[in-house]
Amino acid sequence: MMNTWKSKVCVWTLAFGSASAAVAQLPDQATLLHPGADSWPTYHGDYTGQRHSKLTQITPKNVGSLTLAWAFQTRSQMELKSSPLLVDGILYFSVPDSVFAVDARSGHLVWHYTYPPNKGSHIGQRGVAAYKGSIYFLSPDCHLVALDAKTGKERWRVEIGDVAKGYWTSMAPLVVGNHVMVGVSGDFDNLRGYMKSFDAETGKEQWTWYSTPADRTGGMTWMTGTYDPDLNLVYWGTGNPTPVLTAVTRPGDGANTCSIVALNPDTGQLAWSFSVSPHDTHDWDATEVPVLIDGPFQGQQKKMLIQASRNGYFVVLDRTNGKSLLTTPYSPVNWSLGLDKDGRPIPNPAKDPAPDGRLIAPDEGGATNFRSPSFDPKTGLLIVPAREAYSIYFSKPADGTYGWSGADYGVWEKGVLKAIDYRTGKIRWEHETGVSTTSGILTTDSGITFTGDFHDNALALNTADGKTLWHANTGAMISTSPTTYELDGRQYVLTGSGGVLFAWTLPEGTK
Repeated sequence: MMNTWKSKVCVWTLAFGSASAAVAQLPDQATLLHPGADSWPTYHGDYTGQRHSKLTQITPKNVGSLTLAWAFQTRSQMELKSSPLLVDGILYFSVPDSVFAVDARSGHLVWHYTYPPNKGSHIGQRGVAAYKGSIYFLSPDCHLVALDAKTGKERWRVEIGDVAKGYWTSMAPLVVGNHVMVGVSGDFDNLRGYMKSFDAETGKEQWTWYSTPADRTGGMTWMTGTYDPDLNLVYWGTGNPTPVLTAVTRPGDGANTCSIVALNPDTGQLAWSFSVSPHDTHDWDATEVPVLIDGPFQGQQKKMLIQASRNGYFVVLDRTNGKSLLTTPYSPVNWSLGLDKDGRPIPNPAKDPAPDGRLIAPDEGGATNFRSPSFDPKTGLLIVPAREAYSIYFSKPADGTYGWSGADYGVWEKGVLKAIDYRTGKIRWEHETGVSTTSGILTTDSGITFTGDFHDNALALNTADGKTLWHANTGAMISTSPTTYELDGRQYVLTGSGGVLFAWTLPEGTK
């Protein structure tokens, strides 16, 4: 009989050896276009942003047996907000200044990369990108770093923004072909937002697209976009104009800020733009995931883009040209006068921040935020981690015209998942999550919605009606968006709580 320590070494060697061999393959463009059940090679899982899986092993009938397969402790004080990638059996995920490679079967660490101490904002890190043997990571101080996927060693590092001016980065890059596309954050200062593309092999800059003209600021690009290979367009949300709470120095709509934009990934050329919050004065970035769906709409087959935006409106666009098909509130909204001829909300001037305060819904955090929604094609539902919230906004001349230029104070909020029928914008069901919403959403073909609530529970809901099927308390806030994969005939679901990544699966033999 093998003694205990030899047994442990053998198990570790098998696990580590298997993992090392597995990372020899990494996604090429064909894999990114058509990811298999044993992979999750991009931030959203695929280019559509639907965050929907075809896997069906875990069903509404057996999900009650779900149990813990393994847990990985990052030992970081930073909260996990990252969506792990799965490539050739290895999970890649991040917290600010750190990237981890972990065996997806066992939860064993393969390597850990640490970025040098820096002065960038450490507000969060949402993940990495993978392409042909490299892992791409954005540091808090605005550097794009390429790592060797086998070893975690740096291949190259390039600066994408000046941290001394107030830029920082937290997003997961998007890879299309040999383009690694990234965006920036930085609305505490009056800075221009932009996107950049870099050569995946060398790190050489390919193009820059600015979201504002040279005499305007704002329009940060801090969330990962989506991609339509047939139209060869990437879709990206942009943030608020600056100064944030006053518009005295920036009259007009603020073109391309608080907007959904379509760009050519080869050139960075703008194809079209749709303003979700014209003339924004409430910090309602439109950076939420622009989800791509194809299907019928009012009797015609359409290529659509849908977004539940931070300002409380749900929009459906024709993604070939950016024209509005539907705009309607999905959460309490009291700041608009209706819609204009282009389907854009009309801001009510009486709701602009003022010296004596204005009660506004939603609050600055928005009716939703960076947490990913999920689209279930079978039901036609976009399931959104939403908030119903009110706050009071102030701004006066003494606040100036730089950065925030005012203040806002929360009054009340409630977390609630909302299932929106894309064809009508109507809410089909709601599921309250507590004081607020913390987790993103994953749906599967078997009819399950995975998410988390404010009380640290990992949840499985019935996608048809939102009723709870399973829950497990994880002991810390869930700020990740769940992912899933299948290896060796077993389906796993990943959730992250605090600094711990949990892998859930069914006991062997469960049907």
